Amino acid sequence: MELQTPNRMAVNHKKVIVRVDFNVPLEEYRGKWLVKDDRRLRDTRRTISYLLDHRAKVILISHLGRPNGKVIEKYSLEPIAEHLRHKFHWPVKFLPATVGEKVEEAISSLEPGQCLLLENLRFHNEEKDNDAKFAQTLASYADVYINEAFSASHREHTSIVGIPKYLPSYAGFALENEVQTLSNLMDKPKRPFVVVLGGAKISDKVGAIKHLTKLADIVLIGGATANNFLKAEGFEIYRSFVEEKSKVKKDELDYTKVASQIIATHKTEKVLKDGYLPLPKLLYPIDVIAASTIDVSRKKDVQVIDLTHNMQDEEENVQLFYFDIGPNTRKLYEEIIAEAGTVFWNGPMGVWENPLFAAGTKAIAKAIVSTKAKTVLGGGDTIAAAHHFNLEHKFKYISAAGGAALEFLAGRNLPGLKPLIKN
Repeated sequence: MELQTPNRMAVNHKKVIVRVDFNVPLEEYRGKWLVKDDRRLRDTRRTISYLLDHRAKVILISHLGRPNGKVIEKYSLEPIAEHLRHKFHWPVKFLPATVGEKVEEAISSLEPGQCLLLENLRFHNEEKDNDAKFAQTLASYADVYINEAFSASHREHTSIVGIPKYLPSYAGFALENEVQTLSNLMDKPKRPFVVVLGGAKISDKVGAIKHLTKLADIVLIGGATANNFLKAEGFEIYRSFVEEKSKVKKDELDYTKVASQIIATHKTEKVLKDGYLPLPKLLYPIDVIAASTIDVSRKKDVQVIDLTHNMQDEEENVQLFYFDIGPNTRKLYEEIIAEAGTVFWNGPMGVWENPLFAAGTKAIAKAIVSTKAKTVLGGGDTIAAAHHFNLEHKFKYISAAGGAALEFLAGRNLPGLKPLIKN
């Protein structure tokens, strides 16, 4: 997929409306909202700096949180404008409005090389509704549209698919880089290609699991996601969290059956470890760290359960939960990752926020960054874990795109990318 990126002729002294993703965490400090994590703001720097350098009048639009069409103070973008001014030293003005006469007046008074951040798009229901009139109004403020919000490009919202119908449209530099990185991950990974999947839910990554399992040499599964696979294979999981069923497009989806189908599809595929030892393409834990509650604080209240012996599922009332992969699983996964040419990681291996259940996630993170492989980390929870262990900066590429990245890795065409493809 080749996307059209902005050039000097397209933006020089033009009014450019940029759909950014400033949906960043805020925290209240002394009665004032401050930006807690500015990663997504930093990702826009190249595009916005390019526009300012070419004397464009830049109009930034974004959503923040889920205000559901209501004006809610804690979802205002004003703290973000202050952050951009003070941390990035950009000439950014903020306007507490998204459409209307005040917006028109503010844009008409913009000087070349200045920037205006409009208020939260989702203060208007028309944003999620992909309202044509709302799109036309926003488009009327500019000469050019740039999408720098890959993480929102799986949504058919006004600012993603509506505005491009009325303006010449381009991909921001960070969006284009994300698309190329994820495309290369799927199209030409250096082998062996190891996929590491974890996290609490299997539902938000079913498509990615199915697609990536076809492309990968081996898939290492942990976290609560592994419980669906263990249950599908008839292993005892006691009271461990398993995502059961959901309604998708009016059809009830049983995620344990989905796991069973994925296992069956790749049952006959093997990968050789150490050149002679055959392993299944899909690997889930061979031992786990378990406890009676997530809040335990004493090591003696935690136990290692070996899943390789006498672990057939039975009816019982044992109050045990699986909260991390065990030491033997860690060692096996580390050895496989050490031989990788490419590693994609999405989802922690356990409840790393509790130190008693953090060893699996920390071991996997350290193993990945210790390789010479191309390493791609994805997902907010995974990024938070890597940051917690002070390893975030050692990954070669980090994607904070979440759902959009997983849909892209599932092989789906994102609606927000279609208007940006080169003719």
